[in-house]
Amino acid sequence: MKTKYIWLLAVLLGFTACNSDDDSSSSMDEVLPPLTAGEADFSKYVSVGASFTAGFSDNALFIATQENSFPNLLSMKFGMLGGGSFSQPLMADNIGGLLFNGTQNPDGSFAQRLYFNGVGPTPLPAAPTTEATTVLGGTFNNIGVPGAKSFHLGINGYGFANPYFGRMASNPMASMVEDAVAQNATFFTLSEIGGNDVLSYATSGGTGVDQTGNYNPATYGGNDITDPNVFASSFSATVDALVANGAKGVVTNVPYITSLAHFTTVPHNPIPLDAGTAAAVNGAYAPYNAGIVQAFAYIVATTPMTQEQADAEIAKRTIMFEASETNAVVILDENLTDLTALNPQLVNMRQATANDLFVLPASSFIGTEAIPGNPMTVNGVAIPLADKWVLTPEEQLAIKNATDAYNVTIESVAASKGLALVDFKGILIQASTIGIDSGNFTLTTDLVRGGLISLDGVHLTSRGYSVMANEIMRAIDATYGTNFEASGNFYDCGDYPTNYSKDFR
Repeated sequence: MKTKYIWLLAVLLGFTACNSDDDSSSSMDEVLPPLTAGEADFSKYVSVGASFTAGFSDNALFIATQENSFPNLLSMKFGMLGGGSFSQPLMADNIGGLLFNGTQNPDGSFAQRLYFNGVGPTPLPAAPTTEATTVLGGTFNNIGVPGAKSFHLGINGYGFANPYFGRMASNPMASMVEDAVAQNATFFTLSEIGGNDVLSYATSGGTGVDQTGNYNPATYGGNDITDPNVFASSFSATVDALVANGAKGVVTNVPYITSLAHFTTVPHNPIPLDAGTAAAVNGAYAPYNAGIVQAFAYIVATTPMTQEQADAEIAKRTIMFEASETNAVVILDENLTDLTALNPQLVNMRQATANDLFVLPASSFIGTEAIPGNPMTVNGVAIPLADKWVLTPEEQLAIKNATDAYNVTIESVAASKGLALVDFKGILIQASTIGIDSGNFTLTTDLVRGGLISLDGVHLTSRGYSVMANEIMRAIDATYGTNFEASGNFYDCGDYPTNYSKDFR
């Protein structure tokens, strides 16, 4: 019997060896072509952009992710084709965050990076060491500035408003575009311009006030959505300046940011209630529900509103809880018909639906007590969530419309200038639905476990930035005749981490 199994093992080993030999032989027979530059000149590369360009990740900028930023990864490949050195305005540590004259901002802005503590993202228990007021001096190829919106790129003295640019600017009155153009680049990337123009509106729940509790690098210049005409003027002027000397380059379109984990992680129905509690809450809301019916009866009788229209809004606004683990939260919604002139108690509130999106910080606010110790003041149950915590469908549509308008400009400018274009919108749609296959991994936009999006729910992981570098090289291949992909020069995303531990310094 033993002999039988020893023989079977020998046969299996033999098949394994044959397969290995065949694979090895096949691999040896496959000769990849040498890397070629095509029509591109990579001798002087400059990257211009915002947080993604800088390597922002886990709600902070720090050395490790700067070194894994997609421009730095690209520069290494460009170096194989005659590209020169690539300098970055490195932070002082792997903690992230900034000090201002030796002190952290008391409001929590410019804070240290996040790490995963086994339950969720949490701030690293360490103090930043990067001094914002220390000007680095010199010239930097990576002009990636967290927080930069389209119209910020050409503002002289922008470093006074944005400390990330202030510490790298060539002089106090410089603009990002001026510092880029002064380097006389032969190749450039202009990436993610337009993202911050809608991101700060989105992360503020459409209210104009950022509610993250930490530094959100998209808040400079207010949180309103940038007018598409302003964007078009700014983007076109930036590209004109970058190509004036004949430089070639890559631009990227703007994804639908509401697909990011920052807006898709918190469910609309996270409230668990037993039968007794549900009955008590329903009793408290009974006068409100009755008042809604009465108000719309009056409106139907005195205005052109039909009963059918009234019934639809009554159904939308009626608040009802049940014994369940998945009760929807109560929110304020300014898009509802204002009934407070008829009854000041009938504020614009309703229960959320799956069409509402909640900002990530809402996860630590929903279910808390507005008055500690008073269970009748639970936020999201007895007290409706303010608009700053939620993006209603109307606010989501405003973001989409602006994004679509920005992309029309980007695609038109890219075509007119003969630039490579990366479809980040399509890439993010794929990542948020079926996932992106890269090497041995399928990356998604899920928080923590998806691999693509970092712990802040918005920016990429180092692994995600390697994927971004590959996508940019793919676009360069298609436009300028390089062969980064065919020559085997894409990055293996598995070589790059998805997060950094508490002890990583």
